[in-house]
Amino acid sequence: EQNYCEEGDIIFADASEDLLDVGKSIEIVNLNKEKLLSGLHTLLARPEKGIFCLGFNGHLFKSNFVRTQIQKEAQGTKVLSINTGRISKIDLSYPDIKEQAKITLLLSLIDERIQTQNKIIEQYETLIKGIGEKLFSQQFKFSGFTENWNSKKLGEIFYSEKGRGLSKEKVQSDGKYECILYGELYTKYKEVIVDIKSKTNEEDGLKSQIGDLLIPSSTTTTGIDLANVTAINKENVLLGGDITILRSKEEINNVFYAYYLSNYKKEEIANYAQGTTIVHLYYYHIRNMLIDFPPMEEQTIISQFLLSIDSKIKLENNILEQYQFQKQFLLQNLFI
Repeated sequence: EQNYCEEGDIIFADASEDLLDVGKSIEIVNLNKEKLLSGLHTLLARPEKGIFCLGFNGHLFKSNFVRTQIQKEAQGTKVLSINTGRISKIDLSYPDIKEQAKITLLLSLIDERIQTQNKIIEQYETLIKGIGEKLFSQQFKFSGFTENWNSKKLGEIFYSEKGRGLSKEKVQSDGKYECILYGELYTKYKEVIVDIKSKTNEEDGLKSQIGDLLIPSSTTTTGIDLANVTAINKENVLLGGDITILRSKEEINNVFYAYYLSNYKKEEIANYAQGTTIVHLYYYHIRNMLIDFPPMEEQTIISQFLLSIDSKIKLENNILEQYQFQKQFLLQNLFI
């Protein structure tokens, strides 16, 4: 029976490839009458009775004061680890139980608000996905638009350009010119690029035009990561290698096609990707893919509607970041 967790127990991760994760912990505050075991590659710590308020240690062991000590005690190169002996060296600083309870209540309220904020964002993301599906499948149409869409081969609407080599080493925070690396298309950007994240001092290369669509050309994961099409409406941004640029032969709304291709055609595009260790997706793979071609006015109203939901998601994400910053500030300054 002593092997089962008790409320108030702390469970540590004893290994990680990342220094920021080694020794991370959770506190068990509610078992709900279930029997729980601390699993493989974890360490179980049980506090002495009457020293800590339930829930306090969950925050204490996430504070900068404690995390910095744990990281210094970690050992290893590729895989970092920590054991009970090294965790036992950690110094703890804590107030009396009455003050612990007040701190725990404050931080728990912020945690609850962060969870609520995450749910709000998830609901908006579900909304935009669901509405986008109905709009692109023409199950739902805006007032004034009744005609069925025409279909064309992607290559009839778009021709292709190729980005040129631009390594991570050439990206500089104080660079003169804005640039985009192919990996940023599935890590930093969604369907529409608003703010350019990277800069460089390199001048030569292919530069963006208003109306471009950008697609990453290679990945070490799966084709689904390449099925991300991003609209950019800014000129003279340097486009790195392994980026396929789609430029239109006809009048189109590139924001509409960024949402359409990245969502409604995502699985189909992913199926065109080729390779095992390194997966590639090029223009010639998808140029014969049939895509819908709505009237320009309908493309515009759909893109504006989806952009308005995305703007709301961005606003809610900013609120989430503020709560997370607030919690991090408190963790840094309450536990010294």
